[in-house]
Amino acid sequence: MAPTSKSRAQPPYLTKDAFPKHFASSSIRQVTYSDPTAARISSQNSSIRSIAWNSASTLVATGGPDRTLRVWNPERNNVRNSTELKGHAAMIETVAFNPAKEGELCSVSPDGVAKFWDVRTRTCINEVKGLGGAFTLTWHSNGQSLVVGNKEDVLHVLSPSQPTPISSHPQGKQTNQIAFCWSGSKIFATTGPDGKTRILDYPSFDPKYRLNYFPEDDPRTEFTLNGHTSSCLSVALQPTGRYLATGGSDAVISLWDTADWICQRTITTIAGPVRSISFTHEGSYVAGGSEEGSGIEVHHVETGDLVHAFKTAGPSPIVSWAPTKYVLAYTDLSVLRTVGLESSQK
Repeated sequence: MAPTSKSRAQPPYLTKDAFPKHFASSSIRQVTYSDPTAARISSQNSSIRSIAWNSASTLVATGGPDRTLRVWNPERNNVRNSTELKGHAAMIETVAFNPAKEGELCSVSPDGVAKFWDVRTRTCINEVKGLGGAFTLTWHSNGQSLVVGNKEDVLHVLSPSQPTPISSHPQGKQTNQIAFCWSGSKIFATTGPDGKTRILDYPSFDPKYRLNYFPEDDPRTEFTLNGHTSSCLSVALQPTGRYLATGGSDAVISLWDTADWICQRTITTIAGPVRSISFTHEGSYVAGGSEEGSGIEVHHVETGDLVHAFKTAGPSPIVSWAPTKYVLAYTDLSVLRTVGLESSQK
């Protein structure tokens, strides 16, 4: 699966003026990764439920209703060059690579099963059952544990090597997407229908911050980020750690300064509910995915300005920038596409 040749070096940083020029270059390609099996099985707008890059940007994984986890070499879009991992009995909701091991990843299904995979050997190395309607997961930065959330609003802590959860933590309110901070000491949990984001201590799962004008035993004492008028659906931490982005069903992305937790700016031009958020590898630009409209907007984080828009044939609910280069993976008309690879990369 690993690329057979090294990719051409990408610019370490693109300015606001250089960003659209870079992607308008004739050397930059849009690539489609067609999986005929998945396309036949799903009649949904997008058969792909999740996209994940490994830490080296050499592999990109997808999962969806066909119950197959597929791992692509982004430089080779023929399905024969991909790795197919089978074993789930239900659709795959989310997949994510271990941040400390380039060839290890986890996938979860709503039948309550999480599977850990070794891409090199194409084998399932561990399985955890009984997780309820699992649909979201986030890895700790050390790669030794991860948290899986289910539709019953319970967060389970798992180990890649243990067949049962390390611990389970009921949340008492609708919990949507979750993400770790880079140090692994905090978890960000988006909620609905109130549009808030909770900041939880890890591993206690207690509120990390509290207000000082309510009694300690008053539930209002928990400090939360209140950035949306309806359910908060998605969350992503900037690679530099300065900003946290949250996306809501109100079609808004809110950017929070992590030093004082004040909302610095909002992005309000996305067509519909923000299902996913992704920052570029150096943290200067952010994109949001929605199940409505067409096209993917890229905004400058420091100003909120729209710097570029990628054309798509339909809605793109899942977007994911590569961790080390200016390559965007996204869903479009039931398939995986990327934009940003140079023409010499095949």
